[in-house]
Amino acid sequence: MTRSAEPRVLQFCHGYDGPFLDCARQYASLFAGTGYRVTTVFLTGTPDPEVASGCASDEVLFLDYSSRDIRGLKLRAIRDLREIARSRDFRFCIAHRFKPTWIAMLGTKLPIIGVHHGFGDFQRLGRKLFARFFAERLSLLGVSKAVRDEIRACLPAWPQERIETLYNRIDVDALQAEQLDRYPARQHLGLADNAWVVGNVGRLHPDKDQATLLRGFAQALPRLPHNSLLAILGKGRLEEDLKDLARELGIGERVLFLGQVPDARRYFKAFDVFALTSDHEPFGMVLLEAMAAGVPVIATSGGGASEVVEGVGILFPLRDEKALAEGLGHMAALDRGQREACERLMDERLRTCFSDDAVRREFWRLPGVRELASGPSE
Repeated sequence: MTRSAEPRVLQFCHGYDGPFLDCARQYASLFAGTGYRVTTVFLTGTPDPEVASGCASDEVLFLDYSSRDIRGLKLRAIRDLREIARSRDFRFCIAHRFKPTWIAMLGTKLPIIGVHHGFGDFQRLGRKLFARFFAERLSLLGVSKAVRDEIRACLPAWPQERIETLYNRIDVDALQAEQLDRYPARQHLGLADNAWVVGNVGRLHPDKDQATLLRGFAQALPRLPHNSLLAILGKGRLEEDLKDLARELGIGERVLFLGQVPDARRYFKAFDVFALTSDHEPFGMVLLEAMAAGVPVIATSGGGASEVVEGVGILFPLRDEKALAEGLGHMAALDRGQREACERLMDERLRTCFSDDAVRREFWRLPGVRELASGPSE
């Protein structure tokens, strides 16, 4: 292949399932207007033109490996990435999650920024040794201060400025233009126009702790409007258990399990309140999507969710169903003026902390980023 004269950034992603396609878009957008071209490479997943168009990248490549293919030493993937790196003038690589970071370190000589989207990535001894061995070329980002602090605790010998935070973000205007108004959104979800609806979106999994949501909603009902409903969007292995719990609590007819809803972020205006009860959420993109819709948010105070909600919503202790019930009651008592004031606060918070523009500015202020961008290529 002919080597390009244009400086490039290599973005290496595990796959494009779930939220990770938008993660690719988020990081590609950091380089808009900088003169750098972005090549995004997906380790797994078949070639898909819609995925390619959604990456906001100048070039998108699909290695098309299956999960089975990349077990063990991943030698083929290392070889393939090495060939891509040799053919283009990459200045550095942004790798999402641990496995792509590992492959990029072995397959290239580039400086690597490893982005970590969850907890526990460096708790294993082998991964700590990996980070120590490649410390000269590796910098780490957590998607929240909570994730960052856990990585710092796992790697105490590292300089703190090499382990930083870069928040997840949204294109605020684009998302708001995409979101349906209240009544069309309710029609799509099959929700009554006159209901007062608490919304929740996420996998039906222990980490999301919808059991606390059900218990808190049941306790709050005497203080909520008579036509209150809880709408849960998502699927998972706990679905039947959660339905059984709703019946045991006597709220079976008040809880709607709506299943997996494609592009659920478009329908958040159907909710009067958005509730997130996750156990130690690394960040909580759904909170940004609810805030963009102008929906008041209530969330657990652990993990990254508190960094999103603090000052613009209600936080409650993990698994504290009584505090959740009190928070829902407070939300139900908001008058129109208070809701409008809350909406303005959330919009301001999005644009100053969690928008593409705000995070792009923060990225270029991070220690070492400018040095990486201007340093020698491989």
